Amino acid sequence: MNSVLAAAEQHRAEIVQFMSRLLQTQGFSGKEKAVIDLIGSEMQKVGFDEIKVDALGSIIGRIGNGKLKIAMDAHIDTVDVGNAQLWHKNPFSGDVDAEWVYGRGASDQKAGMCSMVYGMKILKQLNLLDDFTVYVTGTVMEEDCDGLCWRHLINEKYLKPDVVVITEPTSLRIYRGHRGRVEFKIRTVGRSAHASAPERGENAVYKMIRIVQEIEKLNERLANDPFLGKGTIVVSAIQSISPSFNAVPDECTIHLDRRLTKGESKESAYAEIREIFKKIGVSAEIIELTYSVPAYTGKVYPTEQYFPTWVLEESHPLIQSAVATYSSVFAEKPVVDKWTFSTNGTATAGVFGIPTVGFGPGEEHFAHAPDERVKIEHLVKAAAFYAAFPQFVTKQYHK
Repeated sequence: MNSVLAAAEQHRAEIVQFMSRLLQTQGFSGKEKAVIDLIGSEMQKVGFDEIKVDALGSIIGRIGNGKLKIAMDAHIDTVDVGNAQLWHKNPFSGDVDAEWVYGRGASDQKAGMCSMVYGMKILKQLNLLDDFTVYVTGTVMEEDCDGLCWRHLINEKYLKPDVVVITEPTSLRIYRGHRGRVEFKIRTVGRSAHASAPERGENAVYKMIRIVQEIEKLNERLANDPFLGKGTIVVSAIQSISPSFNAVPDECTIHLDRRLTKGESKESAYAEIREIFKKIGVSAEIIELTYSVPAYTGKVYPTEQYFPTWVLEESHPLIQSAVATYSSVFAEKPVVDKWTFSTNGTATAGVFGIPTVGFGPGEEHFAHAPDERVKIEHLVKAAAFYAAFPQFVTKQYHK
């Protein structure tokens, strides 16, 4: 497969130019249209067989027309810039030097999209077609609600692949899972009274403080999986309601981010919280959350904010296909690992049970950080991997 890597090197300048243009085009969650239009133009330029956009605004580019349906996914929305003073370069400059391309979304994860598009150009150029169809998806709104885009693609019958490649940053390693998460709220209710006589009321904040103290203790004893790591729980926001600043608050709400390791679920997480209520004798309510924000197309697709854990065994044919691809293209053995953060795999693997593997350019620690960047070498090598992978996985699945 030296020819694949050589072809990717030949397209280095085009890859870098496309990456730079992607970074110059803003696309925050729910505002991705300009990025989708740019991707569509580049897909057309490099020779995709079919290009369409779903009702939520995600783009789907097709190569081939074979039996095995392979999806390669990159979410193309980004988080905001944050404190611009922490950036040494304009976050939307798309600046390039000898080693890096810079900008918001460079690693998370426009790099994956850039490399996929040119991977498909190389696949066609070298006539690596086989009995497969590749769908390259540029999906929307992942940063706000991972997996929403794929729930829409599958439930609304746009696409249901046999296998999925998630191109979130892996430092060119092969990833086979990550922890899940559930976001929810807890609400306590009290009774307001004038702050000059608090004994007449019932303070909802004081109730919540007792719950928060127990949640902090809970975090220390959550399950720990040897591969995926430990479950965690974080109180990420707190709010109270009171008639005035001179009154006892009669309602308090906290927002929780609960990371779920292998064997944990939404139900088990809620059961732990209910045990806390029972232990301390406080009446409180768990509020399940639904994401219902319009896409840039105007469509609203309500989705529960539960993102299941997923992990694929290293012996699985899909993981072995990725390992074989890497070994052939780069003449060395890959590192097989996992993500720390969450991806669209929560839907493809976690909800729908579709075998999913991760391989992407970029480094996870640059995600959501100032001075985000991606190595040019990663872009080129990932393009070579994506060009070669479909043949390897097709042979594995047709054994």
